[in-house]
Amino acid sequence: MPVLRNEIGDVLRNARLTQGKTLRDISSGARVSLGYLSEVERGQKEASSELLASISEALDVPMSTILREVSDRFESAEEFGRVHVMPSIPDTVPELLGEVRAR
Repeated sequence: MPVLRNEIGDVLRNARLTQGKTLRDISSGARVSLGYLSEVERGQKEASSELLASISEALDVPMSTILREVSDRFESAEEFGRVHVMPSIPDTVPELLGEVRAR
């Protein structure tokens, strides 16, 4: 399951890079330190709703669009989690350990 702060950071970074803007451009517009914005984008800090609103305004992207993209990512992860990629493999280690001890 994805981590919310990571997904929010990825969506914000993608929006910024798509626009060809720098961290400095957005941090200035959002009135947040460049370092803090960088940590939010890397998923190291949780963005408050107020900070997220400031960043989305600086990006000129509605917050609903950002949250929708994050929601879509979670939905994809949930759907992927329901699909079994490989069959369950039984744990055979206890059997091997028993064989080694018997020798």
